[in-house]
Amino acid sequence: MKLVPQKGEIQKNLLHWFKRNARDLPWRRTRSPYAIWVSEIMLQQTQVPTVIPYYKRFLKTFPTVRRLAKADLSEVLMVWEGLGYYSRARNLHKASQEVLSRFKGKLPYTLDDLLSLPGIGRYTAGAILSIAFNKEAPILDGNVKRVLSRLFAISNSPGRDKAEGLLWNFSETLIPKGHAGSFNQALMDLGSMICTPRDPQCIHCPLSRLCKAKTEGNPEKYPAREAKKRIPHIHAAGAVIQKNGEVLLTQRPPKGLLGGLWEFPNWKIECREGLQEQLKRWIKSELGIRVKSIKPLGSFNQTFSHFKLTLHVNLCHIHGEKKYGTWVPVRDLHLFPMSRLHRIIARTIGEKFQEMR
Repeated sequence: MKLVPQKGEIQKNLLHWFKRNARDLPWRRTRSPYAIWVSEIMLQQTQVPTVIPYYKRFLKTFPTVRRLAKADLSEVLMVWEGLGYYSRARNLHKASQEVLSRFKGKLPYTLDDLLSLPGIGRYTAGAILSIAFNKEAPILDGNVKRVLSRLFAISNSPGRDKAEGLLWNFSETLIPKGHAGSFNQALMDLGSMICTPRDPQCIHCPLSRLCKAKTEGNPEKYPAREAKKRIPHIHAAGAVIQKNGEVLLTQRPPKGLLGGLWEFPNWKIECREGLQEQLKRWIKSELGIRVKSIKPLGSFNQTFSHFKLTLHVNLCHIHGEKKYGTWVPVRDLHLFPMSRLHRIIARTIGEKFQEMR
């Protein structure tokens, strides 16, 4: 384990700062390992202000591991709706079932056992162990990585894996005995509140005098920023297939992007010319439904982590019987978990049907 110069001073200064400046967050008002676990899963790739209302609603609906494990996945996705990265919800649900069956409903408190659960990686396991059980486990999220990179002037050169290994080493070495939870949360708060990606408030930082990046005069140099990749923009055609106040919904496969969520039928398109005729052919060939009339409803946009999507939606009235799929009264669309984009479409339909009454 790498020796850390001025380790004691770093620990003392940071803990003292945290005692005076810690953020008041709902998951810090409990010692429940389950509640802390839920918060850490929600905080993956999501900002704190966004998480807070979801966290409160989730725990109100699923106050215990047993309640979550016994719930239907659709119920879990419904409560999660809008928070995004739905694989987190699916993994949390599956992991709760494993906690119930393998660990008698109590979240395990060893690294190997935690890592064996779906959706828990090294960082999340370290956060749970240190915060819920006060075990000396290191963490390395984006905020902590930035703080340590600047404190010890560690760049991504000559290699990302080597730099990552050094940061994990420093994170583990710095933990003061008996204060793992407070220290790790202090690192998180420092990165969020003071040691920000741009314009860090070095004048208010308790580690400023010890920070190598500050001494060099350019803390924003660390960690080195990656060039952003241009993400593709995908266009798709969507169909709100309607008859007698009901619309057709399809459910996505349980795994993969937006797994388990409900949506209006849609198809990726290469050419937007003659879109309505293309849509009629797809609906007939793939769904066995003949479209009587079709008119534009609007174009709807959503940005995902690795692509942008524009969905060009048409309202389709049909001939004949409603043979395929799940037909839902417009007034009941709110009962089905959907992605943000399809929820907006559902609300738009609801408003139009209200106007027609």
